[in-house]
Amino acid sequence: MTGNERCLQKTSSVENNNNIIDLKSKDRRFSDIFGLQLEVTSHLLDGEKRKLVILQKQLEVKRKNGKPSSSSKAKRDYERQKASLERLQFQHCILEQEYREAATGMFTKHYWSPNSQRSLPHLGIRQLSKNRPSIFGTIAHDSPAGSGVPPTQIPGSSNGQPATLPRTSKLQGNKTTVTVKPFGERDLTRAALVYEDGNLVAGSLEACIQHLVPTADYYPDRTFIFAFLLSSRLYIKPHQLMHDICQICIRQQRLNGSHMERTALIKFGTNFMQLLSEWTETFAYDFKDERMMKHLREITQKLSTLEPTLKKTAGQIIQGLFRKLGTLEKYEDVLVRVNMAASERMHALRANPASFQVNIMDICPEPHVLAQQLTHIELERLTNIGPEEFVQSFIKESTSDSKNQKFQDIKRTRNLEAYVEWFNRLSYLVATEVCMHIKKKHRAKLIEYFIDVARECFNIGNFNSLMAIMSGLNMCPVGRLKKTWGKVNMDKFEILEHQMDPTSNFTTYRQSLKAGMQRALTAQEGACDKIVIPFFSLLVKDLYFLNEGCSNKTDNGHINFQKFWQLAKQVTDFMTWKTVDCPYPRERQTLNYLLTAPVFSENSLHLASFESENPESDLEREQYKSLKLQCEEVNK
Repeated sequence: MTGNERCLQKTSSVENNNNIIDLKSKDRRFSDIFGLQLEVTSHLLDGEKRKLVILQKQLEVKRKNGKPSSSSKAKRDYERQKASLERLQFQHCILEQEYREAATGMFTKHYWSPNSQRSLPHLGIRQLSKNRPSIFGTIAHDSPAGSGVPPTQIPGSSNGQPATLPRTSKLQGNKTTVTVKPFGERDLTRAALVYEDGNLVAGSLEACIQHLVPTADYYPDRTFIFAFLLSSRLYIKPHQLMHDICQICIRQQRLNGSHMERTALIKFGTNFMQLLSEWTETFAYDFKDERMMKHLREITQKLSTLEPTLKKTAGQIIQGLFRKLGTLEKYEDVLVRVNMAASERMHALRANPASFQVNIMDICPEPHVLAQQLTHIELERLTNIGPEEFVQSFIKESTSDSKNQKFQDIKRTRNLEAYVEWFNRLSYLVATEVCMHIKKKHRAKLIEYFIDVARECFNIGNFNSLMAIMSGLNMCPVGRLKKTWGKVNMDKFEILEHQMDPTSNFTTYRQSLKAGMQRALTAQEGACDKIVIPFFSLLVKDLYFLNEGCSNKTDNGHINFQKFWQLAKQVTDFMTWKTVDCPYPRERQTLNYLLTAPVFSENSLHLASFESENPESDLEREQYKSLKLQCEEVNK
């Protein structure tokens, strides 16, 4: 093929019917549906138990009769039935738990529950098997017993010890407003933290920053640290936040003074180093800004000078950050080289179309192997997306930033954009593989091959590749090949289309994703069942509408922290998914083909499609004629 080819074209986004659900009308049905599911699963569970008892008896009889082959077969049946029973048992437990939660939720609509003693809502952050400090561990220091509001810090008291800030509280129903004085003389109404049922729901930016700063005997909840560091960039740039935190520490701990108690300094230094460790580990991209690195070096050097025992910890934090940034830079370099290789192969195709003789089935004839290699690519690209990229994609750059040329690259979403581009590339690759063949039987064979690959992706839990393949098969140049589709067995394709049905806001897909998450929770470390790769464009869309649908600030100008919790909850699931290692062996030839094989542009796909099966309508004939004229003009 010749013409204006390019390696990457963004596909049209899948149309999504965003129906508004009337929650009040569903409350009554919600409990009934779970009750019905629970009852059905209970009956299935009882049936499986009966089958298991029968098989166990048969196994014992055949063992006594001395029939090894029959006994072996009965044992396999028994083990298979036992595994089925365990799966149903787990499903029953999950449904029973959800049923109770649904019933409790309906009950609490009419009765207030007692105020929670937690200062922060549960985000569902799970413990990860990491040796380094992380936000995904247990909370380091809990709030004082009996206090629904975490302590707030001020500069040290007269004896040099950190003190708890005096505060005044106003009770309004189940809402508590705590006014604090963060640093310096400021209007107290702007420095308020608002709690509702023991949960932080709003507060001024100054008070939230103050709440983040540790002292010798206080360390903020790690869920708060993650939520605030993630979403605070909607209000303040990371380097400005780091500057404010460092200044608060210097003032309240009197780090510029000469009279400091060493015990308090060690405790404070340890807590502050832990905060820096979590920041550098989870949001490493923030430190690609030279201003962030400057603040980090200055504060760690100051603390190490005052207390030499902290020097080792500071060195470990900076070394770990450099390793993390080095890994990210290598990944970005790989992306550049891959794109260059794909571009070179596209140029080679234009120069010599006959060289494009190999298709994906020649490289990887087994659909399940291709699904595994797609999972390798998905997890590699997913792993290198920073959680802050989701929030930074919402930020609208101001004109003042453009004046500062040295630090213009504030909005870093490169890896997120690269992952979306990979989805588009895979969709176009599928369409290219189908349309480039002249013979109908070859096209039909390739369609069935990709349907099998999509099914394997679904079984693995790789929903992003599944949707990309389905998107490619549903593109107009492929969809119009009626004679080709007439040779295809549509049963498996229709099942997959149902799973990815966009109606009712992708309800079927969301149920499948939830089932995959439940499976991953019970799977062992390193098992294939641990893999959950979401349909990424839908995840980004959900976060976008969450950001657009919720105001950043309350009516009195305070930060809407309820929005922070929602964003953090969504991104926390993503953080769990991206930490999974791919258990499948790598096939270098297949990976290289997937990443660098030439893909046709949309016009080239239409032209190839019309050459495979002649235009039928007047509109198609006009389109075909126009495309041929464009092609001839380019060749002149």
